Amino acid sequence: MKTLGLLGGMSWESTAIYYGELNRGVRDRVGGLASAAILLHSFDFARIAPLQAAGDWQTLADILAEAAGGLERQGADAVLICTNTMHKVHAQVENAVSIPVLHIADATGAALRAREVARPLVLATRFTMEEPFLLERLRGGGCAPVVPDAAGRARVHRIIYEELCRGIVDPRSKEALMEIVRAEAARGADGVIFGCTEIGMILSQADLDLPAFDTTLLHVEAALDFAIAEIAPAR
Repeated sequence: MKTLGLLGGMSWESTAIYYGELNRGVRDRVGGLASAAILLHSFDFARIAPLQAAGDWQTLADILAEAAGGLERQGADAVLICTNTMHKVHAQVENAVSIPVLHIADATGAALRAREVARPLVLATRFTMEEPFLLERLRGGGCAPVVPDAAGRARVHRIIYEELCRGIVDPRSKEALMEIVRAEAARGADGVIFGCTEIGMILSQADLDLPAFDTTLLHVEAALDFAIAEIAPAR
């Protein structure tokens, strides 16, 4: 089994989902007592979030690149950035190591193509919804992602940072997100991307009429494909 290096803690709520889903995935695919081989560098998000807000992406790139190098030196065979937003510095992290840095948008794009979804709504932080680093990668895969209007983007961003990243799941916020989805569906959206790793804490496919694409779970599946491709299931 290959070892996965996780850059997490942004927030730890979603990183805990990564850790659990990776281990459940190995158990389900391999069987027996198998669990994932994981190295985790978990950041203090109280240090990361102010740098995001200030737009200091170079410092963030340096921080993540250094941590990724540490994971490689400890034996990681691939790196996962356990957050959509920090994929803004994916290229810098990738350039800092000689092992793959599995991109969350590539896994998501493959799932969109498989379902023939052409105009997915992206629910994410304002960085991910307003900047091109994730949207352009998805467009390169053949779809035309859309985002909420300015008021909707502000609402989604607030729910993520003030609630979900703090472990708060408010039914009123869930309804607000579903209102945004319904409005965009009326304008032609044909799918919903949970484009922040915490969105799956508050929304699921069962809540929506449109097909949902949870980037966290799709990223995990791609990582499992990488890590255990050559392992025969236990008997």
